[in-house]
Amino acid sequence: MAGPAFRAAAVRVRVPATSANLGPGFDALGLALGLYDDVVVRVADSGLHIDIAGEGGETLPRDESHLLVRSLRTAFDLLGGQPRGLEIVCANRIPHGRGLGSSSAAICAGIVAARAVTIGGETRLDDAALLELATEIEGHPDNVAACLLGGFTLSWMESGAARAIRMDPSDSIVPVVFVPGKPVLTETARGLLPRSVPHVDAAANAGRAALLVEALTRRPELLLPATEDRLHQEYRAPAMPESAALVERLRADGIPAVISGAGPTVMALADVGTADKVEALAGTDWAANRLSLDVEGASVLPLAT
Repeated sequence: MAGPAFRAAAVRVRVPATSANLGPGFDALGLALGLYDDVVVRVADSGLHIDIAGEGGETLPRDESHLLVRSLRTAFDLLGGQPRGLEIVCANRIPHGRGLGSSSAAICAGIVAARAVTIGGETRLDDAALLELATEIEGHPDNVAACLLGGFTLSWMESGAARAIRMDPSDSIVPVVFVPGKPVLTETARGLLPRSVPHVDAAANAGRAALLVEALTRRPELLLPATEDRLHQEYRAPAMPESAALVERLRADGIPAVISGAGPTVMALADVGTADKVEALAGTDWAANRLSLDVEGASVLPLAT
């Protein structure tokens, strides 16, 4: 394969926040949310320059160790070669370490930007290859599938390759996220999971996950029973007791609520009639955000918008 040619103009990529698991859909179901990171990438004559504003602006590295840069580099290798230099500007709005897919957003932004700035990039790296590459970097496909495709996604691994299908969530659903001040490391939350679970719990989750597909797409009145979980939330509760207590309180009030991803953010699936009431339940320890559903996924946008 001949080495790639790169566009002289910068490209802008917008990627959504995501919530994975959604209760019973552990490592399989994901939902794209209307909260976005924007990344502008331009091929330069030499060097690497990164400017970061917003979330992580004080802590993220400005060198090759940045997850976005590592994702760009990995994608450029598959596209045929590295550019001489890169200029990157990040406007981050997705909270880090809160279970809203910030790492998946960085990965997807990097690989989509690399493809967009490479002439003929879509031929060299198609959408299926993007999903496989993002999954390889992230380690599992649930968040990256929702980030790339938008909407409500079901993802799985087949013969070592990531696969996903996208569905349209009911437009009556209004996600409300409750974001705490302190993060919980995904590795910490995953480390609390047992190696095996009772058969009755696995069977219950299989049924609820199947019901959740129907509830999220066509029957939102079923969301409360459909979001019941026995596989991960209870086991992770010691790492995020306030989040577990909030989920329990919301569900006792009839509000479908789950731990978002590995937590500690809590997500309630409200509707237009209840979203304001649900948002008001946050209290002083949570930042409550009423979000839209994202249906576009990772997008290349004009620089001026």
